[in-house]
Amino acid sequence: MSKINKTMPIMKVVLAVFLFTAMVTGYALTAGAVETAALANSDCIKCHPKEPVTIENNGGLHKTDVTCLDCHEEHPPQGTEAIPSCANCHEGKSHYDLPECLSCHSDPHAPLALALSDDLTGPCLTCHEPQGTEFKEHPSKHGDESCTSCHTIHKEIPDCSVCHEPHAEGQTAQDCLGCHPVHHPLVIEYPISTSRTFCTPCHEEIGNLMAQTTTKHQDFTCAFCHRGSHPMMPTCIACHGEPHSKVTHQKMPDCLECHLDNHNLAK
Repeated sequence: MSKINKTMPIMKVVLAVFLFTAMVTGYALTAGAVETAALANSDCIKCHPKEPVTIENNGGLHKTDVTCLDCHEEHPPQGTEAIPSCANCHEGKSHYDLPECLSCHSDPHAPLALALSDDLTGPCLTCHEPQGTEFKEHPSKHGDESCTSCHTIHKEIPDCSVCHEPHAEGQTAQDCLGCHPVHHPLVIEYPISTSRTFCTPCHEEIGNLMAQTTTKHQDFTCAFCHRGSHPMMPTCIACHGEPHSKVTHQKMPDCLECHLDNHNLAK
């Protein structure tokens, strides 16, 4: 009996050690199982089927450069920061300093499908700086409008005829842009081949004179003489040289003293 009593404490110690070892081993196995069960990108679609489709169709660089887990580094219950801050990746440009990214980029999975307000300019120009410079250096009524008054949808290029009556019947937006760059429309440049019908609606009186003349000038487009930029004014000698004697040109240096009007010449 005394031997049994002496053995009991030893058995208790052995049992306690066994139970402790089992608990530690079980915890280690459980932790290992949790680590083994870490999420992969392929798991996300199981619960979030919509977002991968959105990224595939309209994800921009979010589609090609990042994966789900690059942005969503945590997931409940292991972490609480499931929604990342845009500044985690986007920094170093004035555009990225703007507050409330989601007010325009409402869906991070379609970052260029922007929701634009009715009167927005400043934030646009932090990305589209050259257009802002054009407006500043070449004032026009276009510069008085907000960006979103024309571009109601991001990347939308509106037709000029939405606001402007065409100069001539059948004139297309592409014809308009051949002379009027949209962000500095008063800096008018054009090819020599530009039809006279595009010019005469604004220069109606000159158009009538050109229609009456029987000289070779009638065959020319306006841009043939007024080359380059509006309102370039050519000299007669640029084409004709000095067709009369030197004395005649010295006495009458102004050709129109005799020929009266270069759009309807008097011979």
